[in-house]
Amino acid sequence: MQKYPMTAPGLQRLEEELRKLKSEERPAVIRAIAEARSHGDLSENAEYHAARERQSFIEGRIAELEEIVSSVEVIDPASLSGDHIKFGAHVRLVDEETDKESTYQIVGLHEADIKIGRLSVSSPLAKALIGKKVGDTVSVPAPGGDRTYEVLELRYG
Repeated sequence: MQKYPMTAPGLQRLEEELRKLKSEERPAVIRAIAEARSHGDLSENAEYHAARERQSFIEGRIAELEEIVSSVEVIDPASLSGDHIKFGAHVRLVDEETDKESTYQIVGLHEADIKIGRLSVSSPLAKALIGKKVGDTVSVPAPGGDRTYEVLELRYG
């Protein structure tokens, strides 16, 4: 069975989504299906078909989340240290072409959200950064050509 590395807050978010799907979304869609059934002919009932489609999505997501949650290996970035980048690290980079600085935390695949600075450990940038230290440069293939970044800061926790 594959283990998914994840931070504790990432696991909490997945468990909260799973709880909400099971305790709120699932019962609501069951009520919607029952109400749509009461309207008669199911073959031309758009409400019924939409509710069944929503139910299918919810059940699929529940199964997916249950599998992920049961396979998580929680890693506490605060317990890590060192001068090389690894899972859980907060990394500040500068794009050598544009001089734009960015800060990311390298996190598990299922908790990544680039908009808030959570970079998936399986992304090309994270893969290039793993094992590097402050002062190193990395080159990452991008659609518009390779991007080069310099590591400015590394911290854990």
